[in-house]
Amino acid sequence: MRNRHKAKVFEKLTIVDTASKGKAVAKTDEGIPIFLTEGVPGDVVDIQTFKKRKGYFEGKIIAFHAESEHRTSPVCEHFGVCGGCKWQHMTYAAQLQFKQKEVSENLRRIGGVISLEAMDILDCETPYFYRNKMEFSFSSYRWMTNEEIASDKEFNKNALGFHKPGMWDKIVDINKCHLQADPSNAIRNEIRRYALEHGLSFFHPRDQSGFLRTLMLRTTSTGEVMVLLQVVHNDPALTPLLDHLKTHFPQITSLLYVINNKANDTLYDQEILLHAGRDHIIEEMEGLRFKIGAKTFYQTNSLQAYALYKVTREFAQLKKEDVVYDLYTGIGTIAQFIAKKVTKVVGIDVVPESIEAAKVNAFDNDIHNAEFEAGDMKSIFTEAFIERHGKANVVITDPPRDGMHKDVVAQLLSLAPERIVYVSCNSATQARDLALLNKGYSLVRSSSCGYVSANTSCRKCCTFGKEKNPCLDVPFLYS
Repeated sequence: MRNRHKAKVFEKLTIVDTASKGKAVAKTDEGIPIFLTEGVPGDVVDIQTFKKRKGYFEGKIIAFHAESEHRTSPVCEHFGVCGGCKWQHMTYAAQLQFKQKEVSENLRRIGGVISLEAMDILDCETPYFYRNKMEFSFSSYRWMTNEEIASDKEFNKNALGFHKPGMWDKIVDINKCHLQADPSNAIRNEIRRYALEHGLSFFHPRDQSGFLRTLMLRTTSTGEVMVLLQVVHNDPALTPLLDHLKTHFPQITSLLYVINNKANDTLYDQEILLHAGRDHIIEEMEGLRFKIGAKTFYQTNSLQAYALYKVTREFAQLKKEDVVYDLYTGIGTIAQFIAKKVTKVVGIDVVPESIEAAKVNAFDNDIHNAEFEAGDMKSIFTEAFIERHGKANVVITDPPRDGMHKDVVAQLLSLAPERIVYVSCNSATQARDLALLNKGYSLVRSSSCGYVSANTSCRKCCTFGKEKNPCLDVPFLYS
């Protein structure tokens, strides 16, 4: 029989900290943590628990006795519902403070880092409308409020927006999102209006039926716009819709579509079809131009990515004679960003399309000392790879959220470069990897960049190097 938790109420508890995924933390008189949403450190609240885990509770705020000095009013009408932003109710200055604290604690607790040179966190000048990529889902199964459910009125049940947290089949219909600058909201809302007016069916996640499935919008600091519409099947209604977008939004640089009738909506195994314009958009950074396709990874905050790359370049302490490996290179942004300061840079990435884009970008940027290979990192980063490209004395690594595979860490230790710069978007997995690298390296410097105000994921940059051992720098960028 399921063990049902009997709810407990704790009165006048002070919220003392933040945790991952936008959670806040209070503690009982016995010191047991309670994780809850929509709290801000400094709030004094009554909490009702709804789950008991080993060593902690999960709960919700049922009453306020005092509000924190760090609390502010969220700017978005959808805050607390769509799940896209976690900390809009906290001032940006406080967000930076607690994000840097989270990184430091992960380095200490998981990575075993006791002391290091930690730079002040770099704030973001544009905490809203900063993202260059957004993905929205269509659904004929809209999330509805309790009032709507209880009402006798007829409501439109179609939605174009974000998944309701914890409800894989419910979409929150979004009117205005504060994450991506216009024309993002205008394009999304016009597609919804057109679809409803012309009777186009929205995707039904339970029975995998319907026509309109997902929408991806990408923008650049140069003003270019990519629109990719994913549909379940080819339909005569598709071309008129795309033509309408082309006419209504002449600023669209790349208008694409995908026909996808498989169980999931990932794009990486799908053919991207061009309706109008180019099959890519172009971003610029320090005079370098990068072609970004539908499947291309690019940092989602262009301005703060530039801040991160400058920190990475500084930490690498590059010399003209250096040979550099850029692991998880993507479209080669970091590799090309540093190429003119070194003898050679070699980039590796698992996505073949990204590597091809990196080669094209390097050619277009008149960079001839950058080489790129596609392959799974743990399989391609071998002794044979080192023989092909020469031994690197500097390595820059920017892995996905899961961090580096243990075989990649082992190869780094075997390679023993003079310096490693580890860029991360997850301080927990980064700290785990640092603990492994600590067998041959010592942590020297750490820097955090406050990527955005919206949620709690991050990027950090660290350096390891040869003081007592080789050295490792760690840049980390909050995203």
